[in-house]
Amino acid sequence: MGKIEISEYPIVTVILRGYSYEQNRAVVSQLVGTKFNAVEIAMNTPGAPEIISRLVDEFGDDLLIGAGTVISEKRAHEAAEAGARFVLSPICFTPQIFEICRANEMFCVPAACTPTEVWNMLEMGADIVKVYPASTLGPSYFQAIQAPLNPMPLMAVGGVNPGNFQSFFDGGATYVGIGNGIFAPEDIHACNIEGIRASVESFEQKVRW
Repeated sequence: MGKIEISEYPIVTVILRGYSYEQNRAVVSQLVGTKFNAVEIAMNTPGAPEIISRLVDEFGDDLLIGAGTVISEKRAHEAAEAGARFVLSPICFTPQIFEICRANEMFCVPAACTPTEVWNMLEMGADIVKVYPASTLGPSYFQAIQAPLNPMPLMAVGGVNPGNFQSFFDGGATYVGIGNGIFAPEDIHACNIEGIRASVESFEQKVRW
């Protein structure tokens, strides 16, 4: 398929962690046809590589399926072998992880906290830098670090939810990653398609596209 262009990457990434294949599939199936077409499966989920592979096989033509919590070369290799289109992390990437991403045409979203870390990640080849933990740093942090460094592709992740996500866009973030609060956990655990669909529709109405 080739590497994703930054212009193709959605402004909202849905983060799923700790769910079975069936539970992940219940969510992903309800995102097809919506604007929430980037889904991250956290690599510390049991069986994550297999889950990603199966979701890519079924939904890869409709959605971007990626891997999250990529904190080692091993996980980066596993994500690539599973067919992940992008990788995210809660920490900075090493040169070796960047090389794995380049070799496998995976879109790179490492994390950073300080201005120096953000700058270094972009210089090393990040497509977007995930500013983490965003809620601790606050929405104003995004404008503050871009004032001297110029506009940068930054994603707010960590404590971002449907109640506060717009403040991060208003504060200078270009992208957000949201796990908690979009869906009722009981709906995911029960694979309640109707409940999941209603949550997606409700959240979609809140985003200023």
